[in-house]
Amino acid sequence: MNKTKPLNQVRSIEDDMLNHITKLQNKSIQKGSILDNVINFAASVPDFRRCNKGNIRHQLSDMIILMILGRTCGHVGRADIIAFGRHNQNKFRKMGVLKNGIPSEATLCRIENGIDDLVMADRLQEFVRNLREELLNSCRDREIICVDGKAERGTVQENGRNPDIVSAYWFNTGITIATEACREKSNEIKAVPILIAKIDLCGKIVTADAMSMQKDIIEKIRKKGGDFLIELKANQRSLRYGVEDRLKQHTPLYSYTEGPELGHGRIETRTYNIYDGLEILADKEKWGGNMTIIEYESLTIKKSTGIHTSEKRLYVSSLSTTTSRLGAIVPHHWSIESMHWRLDVNLLQDKIKRKSSRPARNLDTIQRIVLSIFSVWKGRRKKKADKQKGMAELMRNISMSFSQLIRFLAQK
Repeated sequence: MNKTKPLNQVRSIEDDMLNHITKLQNKSIQKGSILDNVINFAASVPDFRRCNKGNIRHQLSDMIILMILGRTCGHVGRADIIAFGRHNQNKFRKMGVLKNGIPSEATLCRIENGIDDLVMADRLQEFVRNLREELLNSCRDREIICVDGKAERGTVQENGRNPDIVSAYWFNTGITIATEACREKSNEIKAVPILIAKIDLCGKIVTADAMSMQKDIIEKIRKKGGDFLIELKANQRSLRYGVEDRLKQHTPLYSYTEGPELGHGRIETRTYNIYDGLEILADKEKWGGNMTIIEYESLTIKKSTGIHTSEKRLYVSSLSTTTSRLGAIVPHHWSIESMHWRLDVNLLQDKIKRKSSRPARNLDTIQRIVLSIFSVWKGRRKKKADKQKGMAELMRNISMSFSQLIRFLAQK
């Protein structure tokens, strides 16, 4: 009768982790591949469990890899991820992962609750930094960083509010470069400056919603060598309506029109009027530099019904009025809304319930890693047809077999 070998309780978890990751990387995993970067991310997350004693059956990095690969294949809940692991257990073992079997649902729950969510979110920045040089080589335009918040509807805090996570989204590459969670009794206004302090803004353009039109935020962007483009809304009534009234007394420096363009079942024509903001803003000294006002007007015709709708928005920017195609930056900010949409539709973030903000944010970090995997894969492909594939289509393809998943992640 075979006896189960006792678990090693002498060597520390850190020593085992280093040896384990080295073995994983030696098992025909190409350096620089997507899978190699995922393994490095999983290994970088510090283990919160006791390091010198206790029965540690599963490596933390193995469980993080399981959660990432499971969600990459479209599995949502912990039970589905465990079933995915059991179905491919032998293949995981050949990779050198999960040699002691598949963790239970309770174990995955403890892992999500135990990992330091702040540290894990910082490791997301390291994951992106490793890919930065490669992604910049394919980025010819000026870098645009979109900043916006998203509430996690599946989690309710003690005060009855949903956790709100503000993210910096790299428009040029389609990946999230940093996140910051709003404190329980705070909002995005206090979280955005902390987020901005984490990232390099020199020479970049920051786009944000109206809530970020604050003196402190503007000063931080300018000090870090960046430019901004922020929408004006009625949350600052005196500023918004004051600009609207003064625009009637001024003639735009120049105007241009884009379209008509057909897309999503509608025909849209966009007109941009550019004004010198220093002539229009009443408290121009408050904002500490050049200001440009962009008036965006959209005329839309729904193709099926012929109904006409119009919309007008105002934006404030530190960019010069002579900037080429200044208004074209306006629609780029909406890409972060598309990213939030993929979190909800493809990864079902709002439908996954968590009892507290820590596991909710750890879930959010893992899901953003999954989104980055698809963006990096499409960025590395040369065929235009591959670059145009949607996330849902790619998830269906790689979920058909574990071999297809590994080929997908082996992209270099």
